[in-house]
Amino acid sequence: MSRVAKAPVALPDGASVTLNGQQVEVKGKNGTMSLRLHDLVELNQEDGQVILSPKAESKEAWMHTGTIRSLLNNMVEGVTNGFEKRLQLIGVGYRAQAAGNKVTLNVGYSHPVEYTLPEGVSAETPSQTEIVLKSTDKQKLGQAAANIRSFRPPEPYKGKGIRYSDEHVVRKEAKKK
Repeated sequence: MSRVAKAPVALPDGASVTLNGQQVEVKGKNGTMSLRLHDLVELNQEDGQVILSPKAESKEAWMHTGTIRSLLNNMVEGVTNGFEKRLQLIGVGYRAQAAGNKVTLNVGYSHPVEYTLPEGVSAETPSQTEIVLKSTDKQKLGQAAANIRSFRPPEPYKGKGIRYSDEHVVRKEAKKK
């Protein structure tokens, strides 16, 4: 049995959950998100919280219930507070510039790299070596951050590259003579 599935999803003020058949819609101050429930999962709403339970007592039903509970909790968190990821550019001459839905990166290639952000993800650059991505959808945000990081992942010898702000790069010792 899943421990995650047993925990109720708390609904903060300003967030509402509506169920239309198997389609769940979450509304909040930052927008609206929807999710299709699995056939083995049942949703009940009681005094400011959402309780998910499996329709059948099987391992697969508990598994899907835990997954849907996590996705629903992320949706509630996204429409009320939103999510944020920070990236750092480390290297001589490495720069980033956000304009509209594009991020332009100068990361040591002969031409600048332009990345178009997916819909629902916004970027800002408080400094030339820092990118702040914001979104209500945790999955889209993480994928966009991973795509930007993939242009120049941090290397272990000098530590140059694009890294998450909370990432620690293990440095290797240089070749000995």
